[in-house]
Amino acid sequence: MPINKERAREVFEYVTLNGKDKALEHFSVSLDSLNRYLRRAKEFGVNTTFDNKAPRLPKILLFDIETAPMQVFSWTLFKPRLSHDNIIKDWFVISWSAKWLFEAEIMGDVLTKDEALSNDDSRVIKSIWKLMDEADIIIAHNGDKFDIRKLNTRYILHKLNPPSPYQSVDTLTISRKYFLFSSNRLDYLGKLIRNKGKIETNFELWKNCINGDESALTEMLTYNKEDVNLLEEVYIMLRPWIKSHPNMAIYSEATDYCCPNCGSFDLTMNGHYTTMAGQFNSFRCNNCGAPSRMGSNLLSHNDRKKLLRSNAR
Repeated sequence: MPINKERAREVFEYVTLNGKDKALEHFSVSLDSLNRYLRRAKEFGVNTTFDNKAPRLPKILLFDIETAPMQVFSWTLFKPRLSHDNIIKDWFVISWSAKWLFEAEIMGDVLTKDEALSNDDSRVIKSIWKLMDEADIIIAHNGDKFDIRKLNTRYILHKLNPPSPYQSVDTLTISRKYFLFSSNRLDYLGKLIRNKGKIETNFELWKNCINGDESALTEMLTYNKEDVNLLEEVYIMLRPWIKSHPNMAIYSEATDYCCPNCGSFDLTMNGHYTTMAGQFNSFRCNNCGAPSRMGSNLLSHNDRKKLLRSNAR
């Protein structure tokens, strides 16, 4: 059966976004047939630099960590002002959990009984460092102020180099910036999305973990992994609203217009985006719903020179 241009483009764009393995399953074709579609896409002039593999897509890592509380001497329970000299045992990382966006596997690591009793998180710190070193984009809830800085602290104390450069998306920051939810906690946002929040627990779990309770450490990792599951759903809900999202077109080296937020090529023209100094073609992503615009101004240089600016302040 002859392959038309529309079908060739559809297959090519799916492979570009999802890779060959998923395309084989999605279209129920053999590898030879899939390569034939891709060759025809080239012959039809579909914008592509495809060379038998999909253009590189960014590796997006969602992660969360759980840390032990500091143990300190204090004279009072009412907002004490404590010196570092009051520290009996400093904080450390109990566990971490992470997953690659849209992948089924949820990874994780947790301290052993002996590691918890000796405050030795070097092994679990090295395992999360390897993942962060691979990632192009990392996503966490309160990641910029907590998780990333906490991990950086442990990295330097364990004499690890900084991970390879990455961009971060903090879903807590996004929630606060663009919305006015009654709460910005991950638990609350999860209940809004799927009527299910975080696994219920209390401070006893953390106390039992630092005392080396093996069942508590196992429970902590389960709790940690569910947070990452929830984080992915919150991120997907917020993604079309993120104006500062890392531009997916840069990572994929796309040669055709694609959504800057999710990388999809399924776009619809959506009128114009007008600023104080120009007008731009606007698009709507049919995959994630994010609006975007072209970089080139529709107004000519001479037209822009005629624009007046208001003096009102």
